[in-house]
Amino acid sequence: MQIINSNDSNFDKVFQELLGRGQMDMDTVIPRVQGLLDEIKKDDDKALCEQVARFDRWNPKDANDLVILPDLMEKAYEELQPELKEALHVAYERIKSFHEKQLPKSWMHYEDNGSVLGQKVSAVDRAGLYIPGGKAAYPSSLLMNAIPAIVAGVKEIVVCTPAPDNSLNPLLLAALHVCNITKAFKVGGASAIGAMAYGTKSIPKVDVITGPGNIYVATAKKMVFGEVNIDMVAGPSEIGILADSDANPLFVAIDLLSQAEHDEMASSILITPDAALAKAVRDEVMAYLPKLDRVEIARKSIEERGVIIVTSSMDEGVDLMNKIAPEHLEIMTSSPYEFLPQIRHAGAIFLGSFTPEPIGDYIAGPNHTLPTGGTARFYSPLGVENFMKKSSVIGFSQEAFRALGPVCATLAHSEGLTAHEASLKERLK
Repeated sequence: MQIINSNDSNFDKVFQELLGRGQMDMDTVIPRVQGLLDEIKKDDDKALCEQVARFDRWNPKDANDLVILPDLMEKAYEELQPELKEALHVAYERIKSFHEKQLPKSWMHYEDNGSVLGQKVSAVDRAGLYIPGGKAAYPSSLLMNAIPAIVAGVKEIVVCTPAPDNSLNPLLLAALHVCNITKAFKVGGASAIGAMAYGTKSIPKVDVITGPGNIYVATAKKMVFGEVNIDMVAGPSEIGILADSDANPLFVAIDLLSQAEHDEMASSILITPDAALAKAVRDEVMAYLPKLDRVEIARKSIEERGVIIVTSSMDEGVDLMNKIAPEHLEIMTSSPYEFLPQIRHAGAIFLGSFTPEPIGDYIAGPNHTLPTGGTARFYSPLGVENFMKKSSVIGFSQEAFRALGPVCATLAHSEGLTAHEASLKERLK
């Protein structure tokens, strides 16, 4: 894991490479993804079954084989160990409680002249959730995507998840049961995104698609945007840590590894003004690596995309971290809340040495589906509003129309829109 100093002569070059960490070479996969989407539009469920056989190493006889039956979900839930059942329910309630606080409200404003202006907020009719299942299974992602949709009031939720070798993670099945999902399918990758975006005989067309995935999933989401809404185009996972001399080197190291074990392309970044801490953390990272089950994935991530930056001050560190705009930001300093007002760009902010990133992945309550690759500069975490839309409400009395109609007609005339102008002036006669 490389250590660089912000005063190094090559620092600007290295830092620019770091800022480009989220770039995905979508151009190379677009033709392949477009081919998959075209197959689904043309051949419907038949194409889905063929694609599942091609990529997931099993052969569905027909679309019925793709269905995940609610009975299977319930059976997996009933067979769970009691502590896992309790953990699912604790996570469910905490995530639900947090997202209930996000619910936007409809509102109406009444003016003295009788006009009514307002906003009506309503849920989409149908949401599609993509839950990864390739290198690892993520029941927590199901909770984080399904619960805000449930809180928003979405009438129908459709879930797609890959089932390599026709096998599904029991905890994911149990999570589907806890979320009361009745429409779920064993379809992954770009195939799942296409099916939910365009609809097939077995998988209904949705209004919005959410959930993380690999480059094929991200590319497919980008390509179907407009046919449906999407949450964001997410890349590999990442963590940024701001730490001072009070930080525990072991805690910092393990938290860097917590992202590295996700994916070889994950980024783990520590920024600190303490050169001694930087070296201690690097030593702890290398010592702890062999203890991980996913050691080779984590090692490649740390070696190729892990970096420790030593700065001249914490203020410089904060400035650099804002430029990075990490998905997860941990602040491990003696006074972490002191720096919160200075943080402008981060997907989720974890304050203090006893608020590690994994607490946010599972149990804290806020959503763990977060913007990556610097997109925290303009994207927000997944939330209730991703499953809702707003309608403007306008109602004018005759008195209000007579007061504003002439001004409006003047603007319509200036744009040369004759019918617009006439619509107003006929009412003013």
